[in-house]
Amino acid sequence: MVRRQERWAGAWRQRLALSAAAVTARQAGRVEDEAALRDAVLLTRPGGNVGPAGLFFLAWRRLASRPADDLLTEKNVAAVLEDLGLTLNDEAVSDLTDDLRQLAANTGTVETLVGAFAAAERYGLRRVLGAWLADVLLAQRLGWTHAIPLLGAKATLVVGTCRARRPVTAALAAGAETEADWAKSLLAAQARAALRAIDLFAELERRADRLLAVAPKLRAKAADVVVEKAAL
Repeated sequence: MVRRQERWAGAWRQRLALSAAAVTARQAGRVEDEAALRDAVLLTRPGGNVGPAGLFFLAWRRLASRPADDLLTEKNVAAVLEDLGLTLNDEAVSDLTDDLRQLAANTGTVETLVGAFAAAERYGLRRVLGAWLADVLLAQRLGWTHAIPLLGAKATLVVGTCRARRPVTAALAAGAETEADWAKSLLAAQARAALRAIDLFAELERRADRLLAVAPKLRAKAADVVVEKAAL
């Protein structure tokens, strides 16, 4: 489904980003639901203040809308940290991005996903950043043009006991039971997230087909622009 690159794939990713933002907001003790987060961002003028919860949505929209290969630059990581209300100095941001590049280059898929969460914890950051990083690393490993917000919407389910400060690959190699159990819970959460994304894809495909079928008959001024924006 990801590789099909449908005309309306942007809308699919944005809906998943909105769900992830709502989960992030609940974890932070906020009360805003998906509708409130959507309105906070879409009804605010560019550059305006979208509020703390709206920033969560911007963080996940960044993941869904920018090319996957560009997401783990120091600039983008720093921006996401700010949106999520997290703080690292410039040197720590540089170290984190270096760790992620090494992780992606030297480990398998499972170790990469687990390692994304371990990296977030190692720098004293909330696990929601681990979900964001894991989704990006998965997209890069699979060669996807854009990352898909999967684990963010299931972050409440990823509640393992990973607290290791040594490299995750070493912990897994040592057969640490808590690490192995946590990796299983992470993969189970990702599987559930993938199934939800597939269901949403099928729903949006039906709606998009109906919209695109009637689009040539629309007579309103700039109707084609509106239809095109609905797919982004």
